[in-house]
Amino acid sequence: IAKVAALLTQQDAEKLIHAFITSRLDYCNALFTGLPKKHLKKLALIQNSAARLLTKTKKREHITPVLAELHWLPISYRIDFKVMLITYKALNGIAPSYISELLISYQPQRKLRSSNSNLLIVPKVLHKQSGEAAFIHYAPKLWNTLPLYIKQASSVNIFKKDLKTYLYRKAFS
Repeated sequence: IAKVAALLTQQDAEKLIHAFITSRLDYCNALFTGLPKKHLKKLALIQNSAARLLTKTKKREHITPVLAELHWLPISYRIDFKVMLITYKALNGIAPSYISELLISYQPQRKLRSSNSNLLIVPKVLHKQSGEAAFIHYAPKLWNTLPLYIKQASSVNIFKKDLKTYLYRKAFS
């Protein structure tokens, strides 16, 4: 893409970068939850290169403002976004049943303030490194950190919009 970037309009370059780079970074990225940081850094370098190419930013310039300007979430936040989206779909009957069966709602024995918080049970893990990366543990842990208004979104589109805004603020503030 870099070789033909000079011949492209901004809009065409954006389409190419999305088609060949960001779409591949997002494909099945929920599986990257347990990936070591050194591998996540490699993915971040790819994303950063794409952002620099699109905005014609020099290598020495800091990348965070560029990602913020493009409204691109950093890699770790993109992974969390995908996990929480799958969780939302599972809890609302939109995901396959084998995923929904992995998530268990927290039902306290007595009436508590947290009773209406849409919390999930976070199962204990035997092996810290691999167990905490598993969807069955990672998804409820993430879900329980979300504000209630996001969890109670009335549609997938509203959920995605609110979640991206929430993660964007978390990443760039």
